[in-house]
Amino acid sequence: MRYHRQNRILELISTRSIETQEELVRILNEEDFKVTQATISRDIRELKLVKTTGENGKLRYALASEGEHRSSQRYGRILQETVISCSRSENMIVVKTLNGCANASCEALDSMKIEGIMGTIAGDNTIFVVAESSEKAPEIVEMINNMIKGLRPV
Repeated sequence: MRYHRQNRILELISTRSIETQEELVRILNEEDFKVTQATISRDIRELKLVKTTGENGKLRYALASEGEHRSSQRYGRILQETVISCSRSENMIVVKTLNGCANASCEALDSMKIEGIMGTIAGDNTIFVVAESSEKAPEIVEMINNMIKGLRPV
């Protein structure tokens, strides 16, 4: 449940301007997560979220930019915790996730800026990835499979 909630938090801060912990608590409770401010505070600390200035000039939550290595590790953990399988046909890759985790997993893949990925689309439990070519697709699948097994990206 913690990973599902934290994945939802990452999705929320990437798609909305979340300014306060109270706002995050309210949204998550409306989505039946049943969280307290203390839980959200702990999640914010674990996710290493920071306040940054949004487009409207107000402070909002965002991922800390403490170097790509830490972010890459976090994205790898998200994939490891949520992805069930990854397979391909020609230059099309299908990534299956736990129910409700495809958006967060897709955001992790997009944020990693993996060479050879042209684009991604996420549903509820499936991510569709288009590789630049059918030659590049096997490398991408291998990289994703290594990440979900907990191995370092190649």
